[in-house]
Amino acid sequence: MGYEWKCRVRYSETGVDGKLTLPALVNYFQDCSTFHSESLGLGWKYLSSRKKAWMLSSWQIEVKRYPSMGENITVKTWPHAFKGFLGERNFLLLDEKEEVLAYANTNWIFVDLETGHPAKIDQEELEKYKLENPYEMEYAPRKIPFPEGGTQMPGFQINSRYLDTNNHVNNEEYIAMAQEYLPDDFCVCSMRAEYKKAALLHDTVIPIVKQEPGCCEVALCDESHKPYAVVVLKGALKTDAYSH
Repeated sequence: MGYEWKCRVRYSETGVDGKLTLPALVNYFQDCSTFHSESLGLGWKYLSSRKKAWMLSSWQIEVKRYPSMGENITVKTWPHAFKGFLGERNFLLLDEKEEVLAYANTNWIFVDLETGHPAKIDQEELEKYKLENPYEMEYAPRKIPFPEGGTQMPGFQINSRYLDTNNHVNNEEYIAMAQEYLPDDFCVCSMRAEYKKAALLHDTVIPIVKQEPGCCEVALCDESHKPYAVVVLKGALKTDAYSH
């Protein structure tokens, strides 16, 4: 059984064009999955007490239209696959007319926080999540190659603003970091991200950026150039894009 959440686009979630930003969209999807788990009694506090957590492995988000400030929206999510320590979950963003604004797929890994290794999901917990059919979309591979030939940008240090309850950089923050290397008038219509390892407080992030027409690939790396995350942003200049 899936979960849905009705809400309204807030001013604080919009960019200079008055429309929902990509990081805010990521947060809507992320929060919806959290609310789903909480509603089943399998939320953050429950998992923390058992030293377990769901860690996001990858995103694939496709955007048809970014809603404007004040628009009423519905966010939906449901799991569609579990295997061993892996899970997959779809998301939808709908407008008031139930038109699809954005859709997504995610891959998750169930982790034992004491060992740092993947852990098998308890059958009792699995049974609380009701699997539904996967959303009809073109599914991209989970793995994203390193952007060979990219340009190294100035590094920066992780401070407490980036951290979540797991004491590492929140998933959405990597997307916001990658967006910093887009042209100002670029509209993202497709985003993929693969998370390789967690960046922690005081870690240094070295961005490696490869830009091509309609596409920006960003590897957010440690000082040894091993990536924390690789993000691919595809789209067009707003003067060329559709109704974004």
